[in-house]
Amino acid sequence: MTFKMNVCKNMEKGMAMDIQNLLQPYIDPDYREFHSRLLPGVPDILGVRVPQLRHVAGQILKEDWRAFLEEAQGATYEERQLQGLVTAGAWKKMDLKELLERTAAFIPWIDNWCVCDIFCGAYKAADSRYREEIWDFIRPYFVRQEEYAVRFAVVMTLGHYCDTDHAEEAFTWFDRVEKGKYYVDMAVAWAISVYFVKMRERTMQYLRCNQLDDWTYHKALQKIIESNRVDKNTKEMIRKMKKR
Repeated sequence: MTFKMNVCKNMEKGMAMDIQNLLQPYIDPDYREFHSRLLPGVPDILGVRVPQLRHVAGQILKEDWRAFLEEAQGATYEERQLQGLVTAGAWKKMDLKELLERTAAFIPWIDNWCVCDIFCGAYKAADSRYREEIWDFIRPYFVRQEEYAVRFAVVMTLGHYCDTDHAEEAFTWFDRVEKGKYYVDMAVAWAISVYFVKMRERTMQYLRCNQLDDWTYHKALQKIIESNRVDKNTKEMIRKMKKR
């Protein structure tokens, strides 16, 4: 049975879809075991690969996607992934107000780095005519208390706002985020390495004068050194910037 046939079978006049039954044919126990090791503390992984989730999300977007978003319960990791993919993928079907409301409604469902990062990567509205309005929407999330709400802001920034127009403000936000939250600190280090590849001189200025904690600072240096897009001589220079 194809994805589309499964989706249609599980939808009837806007009623909620039985998501677990929809995904059942695509569950891979070996993948579940592998993926669970990458997401410690996430107990409800079924074991459906991301390309299949994207395909299912695409079929939901052809049906009553609003009913899905309104009735989804986030009962499994895969369902939360689908909620994010459908929210991000439906942006052309919404006005800005609805898009931001549905985005804000989804963010509390983010409970691990993978749901966060896939959602942010799929959020193509940030590269559209709504670009600056979405940047305005992102700003308050840098100073939220919830770890994955802050990671959302950082990953959206590195994925969609890594440019000269936003770099100055982005670095200020990286300094302001609450320190000591692992998945936030990792995202900030990752973001700095992305900025370094795209804007070396400006990012170097930031690395020489910042308010990062030592752990995040050194992790950023490590990620720059590990990048295939940074030359050997530059990596050696970065190594010398480590604090003793």
